[in-house]
Amino acid sequence: QVQLVESGGGLVQAGGSLRLSCAASGSTFSSYTMGWFRQAPGKERDFVAAITRTGSTTYYAESVKGRFGISRDNAKNTVYLQMNSLKPEDTAVYYCASSLGSYYTLREKSDYWGRGTQVTVSS
Repeated sequence: QVQLVESGGGLVQAGGSLRLSCAASGSTFSSYTMGWFRQAPGKERDFVAAITRTGSTTYYAESVKGRFGISRDNAKNTVYLQMNSLKPEDTAVYYCASSLGSYYTLREKSDYWGRGTQVTVSS
């Protein structure tokens, strides 16, 4: 099993930056594809970004390309989401997720989820 704990959320102004962290424990971190999802009030949970086991490949939702960057440090059992040029529409609860499968499996059905961290972008 894997336990995931997100941190780093907060309130920022439009155009600002924020870095989210997700600390994993309970299993071998490097065995998992990792990703971030987000859910705004009244909306469904959407995919944001993902990274392969070795960090060699990353994937992004079209809405965040060029602004967000996902990375991982397997030695620290942590995945990060660097968010730049934030917009009010980025406001949501951000969730960390993991899967023993590929990026495609992560999109379909993640094995584990964190409890989320709130990101609010003001105009």
